[in-house]
Amino acid sequence: MTEDKVLLGRIGGAHGLRGEVKIATFTAAPEDITAYGPLSSADGTRTFVITGMRAASPGSVIARLKGVADRTQAEALNGIELYIPRDALPPTEEEDEFYYSDLIGLAAVSPEGAVVGKVIGVHNFGAGDLIEVRFGDERQPVLIPFDNAHVPHVDLGAGRVTVIRPAFEGADASERGAKSADGASGTDDETPE
Repeated sequence: MTEDKVLLGRIGGAHGLRGEVKIATFTAAPEDITAYGPLSSADGTRTFVITGMRAASPGSVIARLKGVADRTQAEALNGIELYIPRDALPPTEEEDEFYYSDLIGLAAVSPEGAVVGKVIGVHNFGAGDLIEVRFGDERQPVLIPFDNAHVPHVDLGAGRVTVIRPAFEGADASERGAKSADGASGTDDETPE
């Protein structure tokens, strides 16, 4: 479980032949990935200590990890997410500041204040921050852009996040003509004139 941990980076693969790895960092400054002590895997069974590091592309570093001496060992680490304990982070300075991990578990409410779901994750796949919300009894969670248009208010004290579910372009399925089991459109077939 990662509720009490904060994701700081992800190992992206080997770099060179001497065991270095490229790490995508989720800290304000990439080099801050070492500022909070040793890193651990999501399940906490592995610990990683960065013994050397240099800047790479924006948002990433090339790092040497203690105990990783060659490319084969480095390649085996590809995709591992790197966490720190939540309590290793300093407190926020402003009342309206928070860490994204603080959002997980908060109630998702409509602009009118009705509880509509729960925040189950915060992600960034490269195109911006997203919150993952499970709405009511829906089986599949929904990813919502974490911006002022879709998440206008966060109230940690009240344990709630106001969400506005994105509207999809175009008409709903009944107006588009849903496909029937045989693949035909649900609307009457008409021959063009």
